[in-house]
Amino acid sequence: MDQEYERRLLRQINPQNVPTEAGQAKCVSATCSPVSVKSGDRFIPTRAGSNWSINFHYANENCRSPNQNHKAKDASSDSSKDAVAYAALLRNELLGAGIESVPDPHTDDRRQAVLSHDSHSLFRYTVHTKRVPFDSDNEVSPYSLSPLSNKSHKLLRSPRKPARKISKIPFKVLDAPELQDDFYLNLVDWSAGNLLSVGLGSCVYLWSACTSQVTRLCDLSVDGDSVTSVCWNERGSLVAVGTHKGYVQIWDAAGGRKLSSLEGHSARVGALAWNGEQLSSGSRDRVILQRDVRTPPSAERRLQGHRQEVCGLKWSPDHQHLASGGNDNKLLVWNSSSLLPVQQYSDHLAAVKAIAWSPHQHGLLASGGGTADRCLRFWNTLTGQALQSTDTGSQVCNLAWSKHANELVSTHGYSQNQILVWKYPSLTQVAKLTGHSYRVLYLAVSPDGEAIVTGAGDETLRFWNVFSKTRCTKESKSVLNLFTRIR
Repeated sequence: MDQEYERRLLRQINPQNVPTEAGQAKCVSATCSPVSVKSGDRFIPTRAGSNWSINFHYANENCRSPNQNHKAKDASSDSSKDAVAYAALLRNELLGAGIESVPDPHTDDRRQAVLSHDSHSLFRYTVHTKRVPFDSDNEVSPYSLSPLSNKSHKLLRSPRKPARKISKIPFKVLDAPELQDDFYLNLVDWSAGNLLSVGLGSCVYLWSACTSQVTRLCDLSVDGDSVTSVCWNERGSLVAVGTHKGYVQIWDAAGGRKLSSLEGHSARVGALAWNGEQLSSGSRDRVILQRDVRTPPSAERRLQGHRQEVCGLKWSPDHQHLASGGNDNKLLVWNSSSLLPVQQYSDHLAAVKAIAWSPHQHGLLASGGGTADRCLRFWNTLTGQALQSTDTGSQVCNLAWSKHANELVSTHGYSQNQILVWKYPSLTQVAKLTGHSYRVLYLAVSPDGEAIVTGAGDETLRFWNVFSKTRCTKESKSVLNLFTRIR
């Protein structure tokens, strides 16, 4: 091509890229490199690093009110499994992911595996040269009019576990007059015999879930005393009652008679915990006393480690270690032989009343802090290491593990007065229950492990179905709807 003609042609396309005379001198022939034209009629952006699901979510969320956002979150949680199934179906058809079952949207590891599977190769071109023989059990019929692949058909036929729904309304509400609004007391406990004991003022009342009978076990007003804690033994035959004057009374629930009255504390007894025939008591005098109810009162062990009131006591399921929490923000672990704590945890920033040992993992201990801390913390008492923690946003008053699943429930005070159900170890919230107008200071679990009862300073007891019985047993469910409202 003539060089003069080529230069005029390039000047019409882009005057800035016309070669100069000096540039022409460098070209020794017509085979020199062509001039690159930088301008174009199309712009193709790079979207490789964009997360469109997050972008569209934020765009829609900014146009909604807070109430609409809350409803949208509830709706999205209800349809999360459908969304995961639809996403898996698209990955099968578009990317050949080969997903045959619907993953659980609440399981972070499996969901992450679905979302990240084959993310390094978005498009893949393959040539199928060998046809697989038809199998009536595993393959789609060649005469089927469905556009879906065999893997997608398996995905749609896979069994789907129904999501467990926890009612946010208590199935029973009882009046509890004179139920004290005191963070350091423990006034509600549920026995293995399905009896609920509640300390109201100077009296202890028993509610039977089998007969709907209400019984007054004791009245301390004749001695000028009041109830500060109650605790059933493991068999459900004896109930220990801690008093404001520092006494610990042992009562026979069936006979309605006092068996003994133990001295030793110089201030109120706010925490009790049974370990077989041994009873541990924690007091405002900062001392923990361990006594065998079968031996004379002189045979006792004094555990001194807290600098302020002891407000939480729990024995481990193997009966080897005692966990104690105090108003000094300390969580101590004791064994059955030493008079000094074998472990001490000081991460909490407020009083530690909420303590619970896991029945599913040996040595796992959970604890919760007061208003200045608001955290749930988990400890491996076998190694003495801290495992996890999460900020609940409000004062942690009580903790209890499910007997059948790796879940736990926590009750809270300032400022939200809510009840939370958690999955462990993901620490995802399964449910949030509200209804109390005061701090939810008291918590007990039913003997069948399905229901809980909560008490608060609003002088009410509320019963909730929060845990599911996953193991099939031949035992009949306990009758929990036999209580009557009293005032």
